[in-house]
Amino acid sequence: MPLTVTSSTTGTGFLRNGVPHQFVSAAVHYFRIHPDQWRDRLLRLRAMGVNTVETYVAWNLHERERGSFDFSGWQDVAGFVRLAGELGLDVIVRPGPYICGEWEFGGLPAWLLADRSIRLRLSDPRFLAAVDSWFDAVLPQLTPLQDDRGGPIVAMGVENEYGSYGNDTDYLAHLRDGMLARDVSCLLFTADGAEDRFQLGGRLPGVLTTGTFGSRPEEALDCLRRHQPQGPLVCMEFWDGWFDHWGRPHRVRDPRDAAEALDALLATGASVNIYMAHGGTNFGWWNGANHDGADYLPTVTSYDYDAPVGEAGELTPKFHAFREVIERRIGPVPHPLPAPLPRLASQAVVATGRVALRDCLDELGKPGQWLEPEPMETVGQSLGLIHYRTRLRGPLTTTELRVDGLADRAQVFLDGESIGVLERNRPEQSIALSVPTSGAELELLVENQGRINYGPLLADRKGITGGVLLDGRYQFGWEIRPLPLDPLPELPFLLDRPGRPGRPDRQDEATGTAGPVFHRFELDIPAPADGFLALPGWTKGVVWLNGFTLGRYWEIGPQHTLYAPAPLWRAGRNEVVVLELHEPGTALELRDEPDLGPTETARCDF
Repeated sequence: MPLTVTSSTTGTGFLRNGVPHQFVSAAVHYFRIHPDQWRDRLLRLRAMGVNTVETYVAWNLHERERGSFDFSGWQDVAGFVRLAGELGLDVIVRPGPYICGEWEFGGLPAWLLADRSIRLRLSDPRFLAAVDSWFDAVLPQLTPLQDDRGGPIVAMGVENEYGSYGNDTDYLAHLRDGMLARDVSCLLFTADGAEDRFQLGGRLPGVLTTGTFGSRPEEALDCLRRHQPQGPLVCMEFWDGWFDHWGRPHRVRDPRDAAEALDALLATGASVNIYMAHGGTNFGWWNGANHDGADYLPTVTSYDYDAPVGEAGELTPKFHAFREVIERRIGPVPHPLPAPLPRLASQAVVATGRVALRDCLDELGKPGQWLEPEPMETVGQSLGLIHYRTRLRGPLTTTELRVDGLADRAQVFLDGESIGVLERNRPEQSIALSVPTSGAELELLVENQGRINYGPLLADRKGITGGVLLDGRYQFGWEIRPLPLDPLPELPFLLDRPGRPGRPDRQDEATGTAGPVFHRFELDIPAPADGFLALPGWTKGVVWLNGFTLGRYWEIGPQHTLYAPAPLWRAGRNEVVVLELHEPGTALELRDEPDLGPTETARCDF
């Protein structure tokens, strides 16, 4: 029998199979975990004592190009749901269209931004048409798996924390009606911060109201009761940790403090979804970003979140503390603790080859000619780097280069030589340069460091959205080359070790070690297992393991290792490619333990 709601203001407010039911759910995102590890992570969460799991659905992962949908492999959300059901877990699904989740653009596809006039997350017909097409594709993946049809899906979310963004209730009603019209029959809910200002914009009559918070449960639940006098009380996101930004400490929450808050919450009879129970990884270029009103803050590759089950499946002290609370409040946990996962032995290797990015541009992307330096979305690109090139006229003894609308970080080159870096958080920045009588070639290599996933600055176009100016004069006539770098094509590496064959047509080219340069490494392992890649002494860049984009590294931290899951390795020889944007170190290290950097205790008053 499906999960149903009672009108009582006491007890749990839910019936499951006709009996009172209090769900304890674990938030886990299928798209942040290698599919071969889905079962392992679900078993670990089940062993913590939860009876339900919850996942977002990342629209942009499934519809990378408009009208082309993929629900296979990493994108097989229905397979993930079925697996959870086979393991005896109920499932809560949040199909968006917006999910936040510290994910690139909050789950929205970047191609939406090709239309500069579109308005997101409201009743703009252009946005609604794209959402309707998404629902047409994703909901048939899910509706056959609802609980009234014998499946594990007990509830679906209508958008996510909309009250933190706006108050267009007609937009929310369009989403609700669209879900109902596409055969969604399970419980529907909204999720918003447990404060009046958020609930006023995000609630939807006839849909269950739930809250998102991490502490002071009595106060939060009182707020929910003000806005929903009857029915179940639910914390749809109980924040047990927090996420990290580059250049800031790794944030953690004391296990005892988190367990005490969870205990108090369950003691009220409320149901809860622990966010995150297992965080996983922002593989590839998929991390999101925030903006605090002053600075743009990109999220790191790791999404460990200081969760009970760590990024590599570790059972942390928080896991054991939560298991004790769940046993005390819900009942004995019948599932044994899973064994630790094997790790690869540590080793260090030096590069076997390298090639400058500038020397293989033709392999990496096809250029186009544009009058102005257009943003990524205009030229049909979502993620990665983008390369701009123009010819400056001379002579100019001294001039000042400035970029309007930079998103997010540009390396600037004049006739192939690095002359500086410009960054989004310093819009007043400029670079002094000189141009000879014969002119000079100007290049800008711009990195998309992650689109903003939360707040009013959501329409976060990447690359150059304004113009490039010399002494206040716009420069026109540009070659623009998208460099998505995923998948990474075969590169013409020059081999560092003597006696090795290389590309004959590239053997005489001078390829320095200063970036941007691709470096190739070879690692031999006896059998696949989890490992962690570190680049001590390196500056900033991206790492690929056997062709898979692991993610970004940056010397400013906090994280100093990248999680390399067992399914990506193969017995024998493995290839790691590193794109170092600046100065490389001397070696690549494979380690048997993660290093997420110096810690800072996250605030616990949210």
